[in-house]
Amino acid sequence: MTASDPAASQVSTASRRRIVILALVGAVLALVLAADTLFAPLERLLAVTERIIAANPTLGAALFVLFAALSGMLAFFSSAVIVPVAVYAWGPVWSAVLLWLGWILGGASTYALGRFLGRPVAGALASKGLARYEKKINRDTPFGVVILFQMAMPSEVPGYLLGVVRYSFLRYIAVVAVGELPYAIGTVILGDSFVQRSILPFVVLGVAAALFSRYAYVLLQRRLAAAPPTSPEPAPTAPKS
Repeated sequence: MTASDPAASQVSTASRRRIVILALVGAVLALVLAADTLFAPLERLLAVTERIIAANPTLGAALFVLFAALSGMLAFFSSAVIVPVAVYAWGPVWSAVLLWLGWILGGASTYALGRFLGRPVAGALASKGLARYEKKINRDTPFGVVILFQMAMPSEVPGYLLGVVRYSFLRYIAVVAVGELPYAIGTVILGDSFVQRSILPFVVLGVAAALFSRYAYVLLQRRLAAAPPTSPEPAPTAPKS
């Protein structure tokens, strides 16, 4: 990264900021787990929510998948806050499956918005840094690089951008399925640790997730730095009369 690349610096700063925010949130949640007076109201809320979901299992699952999809489309939504509810109601396996399906649905939706509504809409809905990656990611970008892109960036960015550049939809869905699976499993394990009040596993897993995300980001930057910038496709010319 060079001083002449302010967009790269901005994206890197945003990545570090996310890690700091995650660390602060993790510290607060660890405090909640350690304090009986703080955890008891949450435990009662989880029990009430579990009874509601048990009375309406199909609706509960549909709403959870929908919320997970929204978290994959909009930066200010986060499905992590309701994962403990899902774990309490359905257990970790089904929670991971539903979360994963929701994220795949969200990815497909962002792709469709980027492809059919174009760059202005994608730029407005995605977080900062979209313009920089347009210079490096196109429809011919190798599958492995796109998976790194999916794993390193906020989940809404790859879908919008890959829709804009008209990356293969089926390949993109495969990218989302592969790239989001470890995050779905990790998020549910974190949620299960929270429900079980397992403080040490919760902290260790949280740190590991943050480090993994940062490593994927650094590796992505190295791969993109070695790749030539994409060239815009030439505009069609009018036939000679």
